[in-house]
Parts: sequence; structure tokens; C-alpha cells
Amino acid sequence: MAAPAFVTPHQSDARDHITIAGAGPAGLACAIVLARAGRRVVVHEHQNRVGARFHGDFQGLDNWTGDSNVLDELGSHGIRANFECHPVRGGIAYDAWGATYPYSSSAPIYYLVRRGKDAGTLDSGLLQQALDAGVEVRFGNRYHANDARIVSCGPRGADVIAVGYLFQTEMPDGAWICFNRELAPQGYSYLLIHAGRGTVASCIFTDFKREQHYLQKTVDFFRECVGMKMDSPRKFGGYGNYFLPKTGIRGGSLVLGESAGFQDPLAGFGIRYALRSGILAARSLLEGVDYNSLWRRDLLQLLRTGLANRFFVTLTGDRGWRWILSHRLASEDVCEAMRKLYRPTKLTQALYPIAYLLHRFSKRPSPRE
Repeated sequence: MAAPAFVTPHQSDARDHITIAGAGPAGLACAIVLARAGRRVVVHEHQNRVGARFHGDFQGLDNWTGDSNVLDELGSHGIRANFECHPVRGGIAYDAWGATYPYSSSAPIYYLVRRGKDAGTLDSGLLQQALDAGVEVRFGNRYHANDARIVSCGPRGADVIAVGYLFQTEMPDGAWICFNRELAPQGYSYLLIHAGRGTVASCIFTDFKREQHYLQKTVDFFRECVGMKMDSPRKFGGYGNYFLPKTGIRGGSLVLGESAGFQDPLAGFGIRYALRSGILAARSLLEGVDYNSLWRRDLLQLLRTGLANRFFVTLTGDRGWRWILSHRLASEDVCEAMRKLYRPTKLTQALYPIAYLLHRFSKRPSPRE
């Protein structure tokens, strides 16, 4: 079912409900859990629709930053997979020297989901669940974050930018990724195909002003190496923000998702972090448990290890990515290898303090810079 363009607001006493600013995955997950526990919830979204930042592009809901399957984790909190989610168990990776690394896993490495307002997207699915649970959603309503009990307003800056094309294609389903600074400095380029839909993009962590150059190099690469064919291409772009907050509480409000910095610094994955933070915030309110204690237990080690890994590949460049490909991802079950990559080691624990200080004092440009 497609997300409605507007949900008509009605008057209510602010004292008898929980107010959430932002109708992204974190805010809606929080709203669903609260509403199903019997709490009255009002979500304010300043855009006039859900998923306004996205246009149907494929993204990955990771299955490695937890010991259980991500869909089972969501289901245990009453959040159903009523959106399209296709398990990806393998693909082809390339390094900067053209070597290929087939990778596979017995379990889904991630689930391919679409973002945006259309039927079948993650955003429209979560919105429908929230409405079914009795959540009131007010679109086109800018609510001051300082007045909300829960804040989930998206990224506050840009540490990573993805720029690419959405397109139709007759190519078979597949997943390809390339780690080459000529295509995506300090990041990666990817091509995802499912059921005649494609997303190709360059995911860059620096040199944002040359994004068009890197996108063209990425398109050329996948045309040559994979035989990519694009019909009716539509350009898209997005950005993400990660940092390690000292607290998840700001001005008395519980802060979720990218608003709090909860995004993977290594690969830029953030959907599972966002959903989990929404669930944790709901638990904090329902159970009377300190929110900071909850997110630090579930997310802090992942963020620290991700930041240390990000520092490692920044230092080592393409050779670092090649080491990860050859020694981790292509040598064993990839889902388990990714879980290991996000667990602390002596190396990541040694690198983390330096990585934290450098990132804290580095400039994080806005998308318009």
C-alpha cells in the first residue's frame, strides 16, 4: 500500500502523548513499539510525505551487526517486514587492481530494501505499521526538536555522500562492489540489480566537490566490467553522518538514528542502527531504563570498531581494502566474516583513540559545501 501524501492532523493535549520529531525509520520504529504498548504517540514530519530524501533507490539492511537475523530482531519487537526485502547472499567484489573476489554466505549478508514514498518501500511499510498501531502522523508539520520527547530528524552533516542513478534494466539480479579511490575516494562503488530495477552509485567519504567525476568513473567501470545497461536512468543523491556522541539525550529529548550519530563509519550502513535506536528509546520510556545505558550497551562497541576500521582504510587506502577483501570477505562465509570485522580486536582498540580524536576535530562539511 502506498504511503498517503498527507495524514490530517487533529488537536490533542501535548501532556497526554509522546511527541516524536521525524518520521524516518528510527522515529517510526519507536512509535510502533510505543503505540503497541498502549501509549499515545504523535509523529511530526516537516516533509509532506514519508521517505522524502529518497527516490526508490536500493539500500542494504545489514545482517551482520547483531547475532540474530535482523528480521527476527525486528519481529521480536513487533515490527513486521511488510516492505520488500530481498536477501543478498553473495556477489562479486573488485579491488583497485582489477582482481575479482567472489563472496558468498549461507545466511543473508544484507536485505535489499527500497527507500522512498512508493508502495513496497521500507518507509511506506513502517508508516503503515505505525498508522495501524494508532500512531498519529502529522506531515508538513515542522516541530521544534527541543519540544519533542523523541528526536529523529536525520543527519546533521555529511561524512559520506552517495551519488548515482536509478534505472530499469533487463540484466539478471546481482550485487557488485568495487573498492578503488579513482571511483570512490576512501569509499566504494556499487551496482545492485533486482527484478529489473537497478541502482549504481559512488559512495565517497572525501572530495565531495568532484562527486560527478566519481559517478561517471563508476558508471564507466560497471559498463566495462559487468556490461551494465541502463534504461530510463534517474539521478539521485544522498548523504550520511556518523559520530560518537557522549550522550543520546539532548535538552531532555532522546535522540535517535543519524541525529545521534548512529551510523556505521566504515561502510555507511545505518538502517539497522536507526531501527535499533528507535526500539531502545521506546524501551527506555516503557521500562524506565536509562536510554544512554541501553544504546551504549548495544551500539557503542559497533561505533567504536567501525570508526577504527574507517581510520585503518583511510591510512592504507586501496591496499587496506584489498587486505580486507583477500583476508576476510573472500576467504570465509561473508556474513560471519563481517561480524568478526565489527568485533573489537587489539588492533581496532589501539587505533580507536586516534581515530576518535581525528574525527572529532575534523571538519564535517554540509552537503551544500
